[in-house]
Amino acid sequence: MDYSDENSVQFHGDEEIIEVIDLNETEQNPDDLADEFEDVDVGETEDGDDEQEDWDTDDEMEQEKEQDDSELTFSKHTGSVFCVSLDPATNSLAVTGGEDDKAYVWRVSDGEVLFECTGHKDSVTSVLFSHDSSLVATGDMSGLIKVWKVETKQEVWSFEVGDLEWMEWHPCAPVLLAGMADGNVWMWKIPGGDCKTLQGPGCQSTSGKVLPDGKRAVVGYEDGNVRLWDLKQGNATHVIKGHDGHQGALTCLACNKDGSLVLTGSVDGRAKLINTATGKVLGVFSVDEGKAKASQEDAEETNSVESVGFCNVLPLIAVAYLHGTLAIYDLSSQVLRHKCQHQAGIVKLQWEESSSVVSTCSLDGAVRLWDARSGTMVSEYRGHQAEILDFTLNREASMAVTVSGDHRAKVFCLQRPDR
Repeated sequence: MDYSDENSVQFHGDEEIIEVIDLNETEQNPDDLADEFEDVDVGETEDGDDEQEDWDTDDEMEQEKEQDDSELTFSKHTGSVFCVSLDPATNSLAVTGGEDDKAYVWRVSDGEVLFECTGHKDSVTSVLFSHDSSLVATGDMSGLIKVWKVETKQEVWSFEVGDLEWMEWHPCAPVLLAGMADGNVWMWKIPGGDCKTLQGPGCQSTSGKVLPDGKRAVVGYEDGNVRLWDLKQGNATHVIKGHDGHQGALTCLACNKDGSLVLTGSVDGRAKLINTATGKVLGVFSVDEGKAKASQEDAEETNSVESVGFCNVLPLIAVAYLHGTLAIYDLSSQVLRHKCQHQAGIVKLQWEESSSVVSTCSLDGAVRLWDARSGTMVSEYRGHQAEILDFTLNREASMAVTVSGDHRAKVFCLQRPDR
């Protein structure tokens, strides 16, 4: 196939075509894009008295182990649970996917299963509700993607691709994007299945997100490059690479509310702030910038950026590191405001929609809420017997749903003095 014309858009069913994204700031009717497709603390025990009885320590550990602050535990999975999503319309349904090759859609109020997403061939690593909560997409490591209609509890579409790295629904249309290990990004209209591809650089597509205008997407790759794609034209409008790109694989990315800025994170220990209209890097953030590093390889292994996010109500950003630091930066001055230290590596962060509180889940099995203005911990919730692998908050930030290596999903009621 000839890819010389970067601005062409072709739909070829099984054929893959890949290109980059344009950053128009104008509003898009939700149907426009679809039309285009018609052509296609366990507190540390004190070191102290050598004569202290061993059973005292064991008792303390047992107490920690038994602490469970959750309101509800979902126990249908028979292996580690990797991913969770809440339905955006009502926040009353959760979908979880796991090592047992299964996904379940269930009610967060009582844990009742609405339906089981059957037929997967490998661990289910991606689960997502569509923008209007009418559809659920589930994807497994083998590359089998299925879409289910919530109302009828029936599978309405499926497709098998290469190894799946990430999935993302369009914010206002029934369009599903998926990033592959070969670097390609597939885009389907659901349930019709009309498809086109954004052709990658030949290395893994590690993360991706559709920007709020619905016309553009930002995709990160294993080689450290970031591409901004025009979804309508199917071409890359900006490629951030070389010195401007990361020196290791992208691990995460997030955009601000209007999509004008993107924050990227990488195994190189840095987060980068990018203007989506120009493709220019506006800032680089690293908590270890001033420290001597034994080697680049060592730094990548121990100080990977795991999660990033923008505060909606204050000019603040948060960067979470595998070594346990949550860094809060001032967006305007790019000054480090606070370092919130965890006892174990952070897996994910999420800002509350309408406050300056940011929540984290970590490898020690705890969810913590932090006040980004002061850098202090507001509250901590425990209950899992293993690491938390994913979590999500409801719109009001009154509830967190977590999934873990202990084969469980849990619902926590988040209490704060100001609520």
